[in-house]
Amino acid sequence: MATSSAYPPPPPYYRLYKDYEKDPSSAPEPPPPVDGPYQLFGATYTTDVVLPSLEDQGVRQLYPKSPNIDFKKELRTLNRELQLHILELADILVERPSQYARRVEEISLIFKNLHHLLNSLRPHQARATLIHMLESQIQRRKQAVEDIKQRREEAQKLLGESLLILDGNQPSLPAM
Repeated sequence: MATSSAYPPPPPYYRLYKDYEKDPSSAPEPPPPVDGPYQLFGATYTTDVVLPSLEDQGVRQLYPKSPNIDFKKELRTLNRELQLHILELADILVERPSQYARRVEEISLIFKNLHHLLNSLRPHQARATLIHMLESQIQRRKQAVEDIKQRREEAQKLLGESLLILDGNQPSLPAM
């Protein structure tokens, strides 16, 4: 009967770090970051963060293709259209249940367009979130500086009073 290990042996890379404790500079440098397209599990990926267009995904775009899109207006329009299609779907399901597939496809198309519009707002959302986080950090740091200044003034006042008491210029504080 053969014995087997519950865990596989470590990869041979650990030998590269055998002198690390004595000389940390003996460890190999990390590999450079991947830039451009690369293969992973048979699929090709890229390091460019680009939102593919709806046409690239094989989906019909329901809003204008101009670079200056009024997101608020288009999202409202798609939302109203979605509500209308859902009501029509409910009506079709009641009156002619066999014809629901076309409405479901239209609703799916509207959802894909809404999803794409919302994803195109992600960079703006990330910037706004970062700005908010930085502003709150600045506010907390300003508050901390004010708190330190206040405590410093209190400490200086106490030190001044203590020096006066020690010099005997002022009567001592009443005992508690």
